[in-house]
Amino acid sequence: MSVAAIINEDQRDCYQELTNVAMGQAADRLARLLNAYVVLPIPKISVIENSDLNMALQGATSDSSVSAVCQGFIGAGISGEAMLMFNDASFASLASLMKYSGPLTQSAELELLMDTASVLIGACIHGIGDQLEIVFNQGHPVVLGQHCDMADLVAYGNNGWDKALAIEIHYTIEHVNIECELLLLFTEESVRALNKKIDYLLD
Repeated sequence: MSVAAIINEDQRDCYQELTNVAMGQAADRLARLLNAYVVLPIPKISVIENSDLNMALQGATSDSSVSAVCQGFIGAGISGEAMLMFNDASFASLASLMKYSGPLTQSAELELLMDTASVLIGACIHGIGDQLEIVFNQGHPVVLGQHCDMADLVAYGNNGWDKALAIEIHYTIEHVNIECELLLLFTEESVRALNKKIDYLLD
């Protein structure tokens, strides 16, 4: 399916530039939290249908077992969801970088996951919002699963939308085994409103 289905190429490039700035701000906050260097990727901008969410999630990470958090956001008539997925091997390294000395129980891993998700999702969403002069309100984060496979996460995706703009960001931490994938989903109706703001920037 062509990206032109709901955004044109100029708009797509603008979304990528906005995302570059926002994910840089998020990476800076994460780097300060962990006192480590965060490798910045090139964000992937695409249009997906609900039935393609499985493929998007499978392509997001090669790990069969992941832990994931989802958080909705809304503002100025625009709504979306952010999904953050961690490979399960990341938790030992996260605990070490955060100077966590206790036993790495499931509840401890959940705390590490939520802390990191709060930084990355919050900074990225607010970074995009600031550039578009939108104040996004974030819902409570929801744990989609710990040490689960992708099939369990895909079931969550059947939430009523038909087509969405997907922004995929793959974060890695240099010299340690930490990888996570941030997937931002904007519904088709929201993208129409976003495009008006994007077009204003392009003029």
